[in-house]
Amino acid sequence: MEIDEAVRGCSDRRMRTKYGNAVYVVQRAFALYPFEEVAFSFNGGKDSTVLLHLIRAGYYLYKKDAGDVAQMDAVKNCPLRTIYFESPCAFPEINSFTYETVSTYGLPLETIHSDFKSGLEGLLKEKPTKAIFIGTRIGDPNAVGQEQFSPSSPGWPPFMRVNPILDWSYRYTSIGSIHDTVPNALLSDSSTEKSFRPAYMLTDGRLERAGRTKKTNHKIEVNSVASNGMNNIEGEQMISCAASIIVVGDEILFGTTEDKLGAALCKKLHAIGWRVSRVAVVRNEIDSVAEEVERCKSTDDMVFIFGGLGPLHSDVSLAGVAKAFGVRLAPDEEFEDYLSQLMGNNYTGDRNEMALLPEGITELLHHKKLPLPLIKCRNVITLAATNVDELDTEWDCLLDTQESGYHRISRAGPLVVNLTGKDNQRVEAAVEKLTSSFEGQFSQVNSCK
Repeated sequence: MEIDEAVRGCSDRRMRTKYGNAVYVVQRAFALYPFEEVAFSFNGGKDSTVLLHLIRAGYYLYKKDAGDVAQMDAVKNCPLRTIYFESPCAFPEINSFTYETVSTYGLPLETIHSDFKSGLEGLLKEKPTKAIFIGTRIGDPNAVGQEQFSPSSPGWPPFMRVNPILDWSYRYTSIGSIHDTVPNALLSDSSTEKSFRPAYMLTDGRLERAGRTKKTNHKIEVNSVASNGMNNIEGEQMISCAASIIVVGDEILFGTTEDKLGAALCKKLHAIGWRVSRVAVVRNEIDSVAEEVERCKSTDDMVFIFGGLGPLHSDVSLAGVAKAFGVRLAPDEEFEDYLSQLMGNNYTGDRNEMALLPEGITELLHHKKLPLPLIKCRNVITLAATNVDELDTEWDCLLDTQESGYHRISRAGPLVVNLTGKDNQRVEAAVEKLTSSFEGQFSQVNSCK
């Protein structure tokens, strides 16, 4: 089998491990369920295309292990029932690729022209289906809480979701329908107008859906706010956001180390007009961290955590954050890439345990001055600084990545974009650039100095 030979012969240990785990899930599914009662949900996307070839490899290995040598040449393409939910909103190229792929690999195709849930209900009534291979990956909107084998959600037709590539990741941009997809601006080729680089050149896998946006026109209000020249009274009037600070460390509670980072961060937050509502020091225990995060995340706009990061058993901050949000820790390949560049392969096992991040809620905040991106989980930011100098660097980088933001006044109202900075000229230049790039789309532009 060409796929199995190629992967097992490559030098990438992580790829071999992920491949081995994925084909094991495929083999296990074929061992658990009758072949005729297993289906494959294929939509022509990158995830399901990779899954197709993993299913082919897994089926081949399953037959080989069963000693079915006489049929080895016949099973290389795995004639598995294949379901395609065809939509009139799909790109024509996606439909063409889907049908060409099905024909190439001899897949018996069942095309469904209804929504996913209704289509499955009809499918399961017509033909017994106990398990469906799905190309769900960690980071997908519906992936939270799923395992390699996960029963369908309550209210859905009963079947087993089989997710062989759940812990895989790809640095490709994502394509939706013709109504909610535009070219991913992060792939724009600055050398040629209206030209975009190939999808595999997207460097940040978490931005694969950056091209998912409604093509309808929205009126946008823009407010630019510069903080220079404010007196104390004006500053107090502008304070509208609250933050809390959590410091994780038994050494501080034992009195062997003094917390200097909490006080330094308080000054930095106040300098940008934020109010610090609470500073707490907690023990190196998952439950202690989780309880404090749970308390603060629902009452404050932002929560900052220091300490408890690293390879030691006492480094429990991220596990505490995950517990506070009710999610699990899951491997993040992108973060593991950063760790590998920083540490090499100086860790035991097939997976760097430091690359386990809260599933489905984590955003990596990148900056060229940081060896590792900052970790943001909803409104909780975990800082890796161990001294004031490192905090200064991380804080400057954080402000750099968060300099602009947006919010809605109400769900039915216009989108409000705020540009905030210490340099008035840069703020005004940014406003001018934004309004010129979206000419005619802004109903109002205000400048506050």
